[in-house]
Amino acid sequence: MFDAAIASAQPALCISPHLPDAQTLGTGRLIVIGAGKASAAMARAVEDNWSGPLTGLVVTRYGYAVPCERIEIVEAAHPVPDGAGQAAAERLLQFVQGLNADDLVLCLISGGGTALLPLPAPGLTLAHKQAVSRALLKSGATISEMNCVRRHLSAIKGGRLAAACHPAKVLTLLISDVPGDDPMDIASGPTVADPTTCDDAMAVIRRYGIDVPAEVMNLLRSGRGETIKPGDPRLEGTEIRMIATPQMALQAAAAVARASGVTPCIMGDSIEGEARDVGKVLAGIALQVAGHGQPVPAPCVLLSGGETTVTVRGNGRGGRNVEWLLSTGIALHGHPQIHALAGDTDGVDGQEEIAGAYWAPDSLERAWSLGLRPLDSLANNDGHGFFGALGDSVITGPTLTNVNDFRAILIDAPTTEN
Repeated sequence: MFDAAIASAQPALCISPHLPDAQTLGTGRLIVIGAGKASAAMARAVEDNWSGPLTGLVVTRYGYAVPCERIEIVEAAHPVPDGAGQAAAERLLQFVQGLNADDLVLCLISGGGTALLPLPAPGLTLAHKQAVSRALLKSGATISEMNCVRRHLSAIKGGRLAAACHPAKVLTLLISDVPGDDPMDIASGPTVADPTTCDDAMAVIRRYGIDVPAEVMNLLRSGRGETIKPGDPRLEGTEIRMIATPQMALQAAAAVARASGVTPCIMGDSIEGEARDVGKVLAGIALQVAGHGQPVPAPCVLLSGGETTVTVRGNGRGGRNVEWLLSTGIALHGHPQIHALAGDTDGVDGQEEIAGAYWAPDSLERAWSLGLRPLDSLANNDGHGFFGALGDSVITGPTLTNVNDFRAILIDAPTTEN
């Protein structure tokens, strides 16, 4: 099911139906730009399906590059940005200078683009952006809240990249990695008008008690960080298309379950909240299924997506999917009918090159036999350490796409021994 979810969002499948007709361009040029963990694979799909001339530049995460002939691929850091990302963002803005109304900019955006385009607003430095990113990642703020702050500290996000393309037309193809699939939250919306304000960004900082550099607060108080707003004439020629989403991935997983005689129950594609709290809730539902056949009888699988958050209090290895899984497993109390898996569809959970992990009915017993204390591991935010010791990590390598988190709780049919 996890493999099917990832496969459903592969750019090779999603891109070609949305490419423009070469004849409609006339004398105009096709310029390809983009950012995100899937952007290089998206660029390759464009090249494979576009025979006419094109030029381009996209930036992706280290290790996620895909060979292209006509589109340049640049790699940079994620989730904490680096100088390579800043230089790439500067080049992207330069790349779209001097276009005319007949040109079409094809913008390929996927999750991870926020960190990969860390161009600071005037008056800020990359160090300021890095400090804010680290603080936001540990704060427990939702992805929408984090991106509200980051848009207002940027010289390229919040519609600014699309404004720089004016008067050319802009077609943005999005692979969503955010709950609710709001375009302005995917890579912080570099080609999308942003109705939020500097005041909204400051409210997020205050709400979570986030310690940010003085220069950041000065920029926000002054209003100099305002983004491109709806109705701006520079965005009149823009179009946004969602080509892959968490819901599509869950439906692909559900089809696999159905074909195996297991009833799929999609609980939601945009579940948010503290990972450990969401884990307890979904574990409770799984136990209700196992004990009472509600809301669906076993064998069934509870599928969900979205993006939980982790308020970091320990010094373990993360990340949010394994934190959810560990919390879920502890709450299941070793129930013999229930298995679970959680993973990030981009192949990276937190800052580890590990997608997620698997939970078995005997996971608690095996952990105790190794001297592990599951509650201590959870308190220390050390999901990767816990599952690594069990040998139950799920490692995919770069998946070249990203439709957010995947969670599955499989409840077997009861047996006479149960």
